[in-house]
Amino acid sequence: MFSGIVEEAAKVVDICTDKGNVHLTMECSFVDELKIDQSVSHNGVCLTVVAKTADNYIVTAIDETLERSNLGNLQIGSLVNLERSMLLNGRLDGHIVQGHVDTTAVCTEILEENGSWRFTFAYNFDKEMAKRGYFTVDKGSVTVNGVSLTVCNPNENTFEVAIIPYTFENTNFCQIKKGTRVNIEFDIIGKYISRLASLI
Repeated sequence: MFSGIVEEAAKVVDICTDKGNVHLTMECSFVDELKIDQSVSHNGVCLTVVAKTADNYIVTAIDETLERSNLGNLQIGSLVNLERSMLLNGRLDGHIVQGHVDTTAVCTEILEENGSWRFTFAYNFDKEMAKRGYFTVDKGSVTVNGVSLTVCNPNENTFEVAIIPYTFENTNFCQIKKGTRVNIEFDIIGKYISRLASLI
């Protein structure tokens, strides 16, 4: 379980393909605090630490993960938003994030607004999936590359998010351009409500 509050935009230092799997070697400031078998969110995808050294650690993404997320697009030097799992004795600053990416979206527009930025993202709309809660609502929550954000101006298959300078500088939003593919996790509460409504 995560909150969508990114701790660090860390660098990919090695990528190794093994059959259908991709092993990502990551370099971050808190590698000494990590343990084997620990869950860490990578651009919103929950992955398990499988190996580590004094300087970096390795996680593995399987076919299912690569198909649903943008992890297969990563290159050496790419920045990845990291968040360790939520502590139960702390404040929930973002929203409830599972680390289970639902789909990807593409950035279609970036507007600079007097010191902040407004990003527009488009995703493939599926009516049946929308009935199950896979959509955005105005002022609701959405996770983009693991970042907990508030939805603005949602349409059938697009939504906007406003990015403050701190988020822009401390996550990989600084690398997002028009055409960049990002990971999306829709709000779990909306999914539960939609599922319950379909049973009544």
